[in-house]
Amino acid sequence: MLDKIDLFILDMDGTFYLDDILLPGSLDFLEILKQKGKRYVFFTNNSSLGPTDYVRKLRKMGAPVLKGSVITSGEITAEYILQKYGRCKIFLLGTPQLKRVFASYGHVMEDEKPDFVVLGFDKTLTYEKLKKACLFLRKGKKYLATHPDINCPSKEGPIPDAGSLIAAIEASTGRKPDLVLGKPNPMVVEVISRKLNVPKEKMAMVGDRLYTDVKLGKNAGIVSILVLTGETTLDDLSRSDVKPDFVFKNLYELSKAIE
Repeated sequence: MLDKIDLFILDMDGTFYLDDILLPGSLDFLEILKQKGKRYVFFTNNSSLGPTDYVRKLRKMGAPVLKGSVITSGEITAEYILQKYGRCKIFLLGTPQLKRVFASYGHVMEDEKPDFVVLGFDKTLTYEKLKKACLFLRKGKKYLATHPDINCPSKEGPIPDAGSLIAAIEASTGRKPDLVLGKPNPMVVEVISRKLNVPKEKMAMVGDRLYTDVKLGKNAGIVSILVLTGETTLDDLSRSDVKPDFVFKNLYELSKAIE
């Protein structure tokens, strides 16, 4: 099955690196793909940075990635709003980098009369921003989230991610997002298939999380590959209803299977 895959969609946090350290086999994996004439694209739910930020980060760690090789949940969200509603006024729970992503799609940041409240992985979150978001949602504003991840892996241990903020806002307002973009929404695969002109049956999702990475593969009908370098343990896998097509210790083991 793996020999029929032309494009590997690679998760980043917990799969390719952890914080600023490449995980075992990451560069070997890219080299094997190059030798085999196969392609890859990084897709991350972590919307705290933009694509160009991630390219710089990967290059700094020694990964020879090209511009355009990273797609984020922030981009998917900004593109979705643009295609369905046009350029909009956004109240954004997000970092300055995520604001730049939305601005690149023609959206305007708005603190008083927004069309949308959009929640991302906001490492610059303040109580004032959280309060204003809840007030807007009580007034019925449209509400999107870039991704559902509850925690983000780090060297210190898991840290609160967008899903934790979604839960906090729901506790206050009773509102859940009208739509959550990013993995495991199959729209991710549709966008990547269109952008890179690769049919779904030639694609595989590689990641460390069952409820986002592997579930995306299942939802979109593509091959799913779990690596055990991030969030998921074998115990987690044994207890989960979401089962990947393949399980590898790390990207090095996956590269050997492809080789």
